[in-house]
Amino acid sequence: MDIYHGFFSLKAGIKDVEFAADLQRFMEHLVAKKKIASWRLMRRKLGLGPREFGEFHLMIEVDGLAQLDEAFNLAAGRAGEVEPLHFGVNSKIAEVKFALYRDFPDPVRQTGEELF
Repeated sequence: MDIYHGFFSLKAGIKDVEFAADLQRFMEHLVAKKKIASWRLMRRKLGLGPREFGEFHLMIEVDGLAQLDEAFNLAAGRAGEVEPLHFGVNSKIAEVKFALYRDFPDPVRQTGEELF
C-alpha cells in the first residue's frame, strides 16, 4: 500500500465544512471509480504541528503507483464529471505540500541476502 499525503491550508474565506464536503464528493468519486483505495482528512489540533505543513492533512491510500497514476490521469483530463469535483477542491487549497510513503517492510522484502 502506498500513501499519498497532502499538507495544506485553505484559501482565505473558504468555509472548512464546505471544503470537507467538496473533498468527500471528489474522493468518494475516485473510490467508486477504483482510482484510489481509501482516503482520510485530518485537521491540526491545538495548533500542534509544524506551521509549514498547514492546517489540514489528506491521506490517500492506493494499491501501488499504477493506481495513483490512474487517479492523476483522471483529474488531469480536466473534463467530464470529475472536473467540477476536482475544481471544487483544488480551487480552495493554498500552500500545499505533498509526500509519498509506503508500508514497510515492503510485502516483497526478503531478508538474509542483502548486500547493504
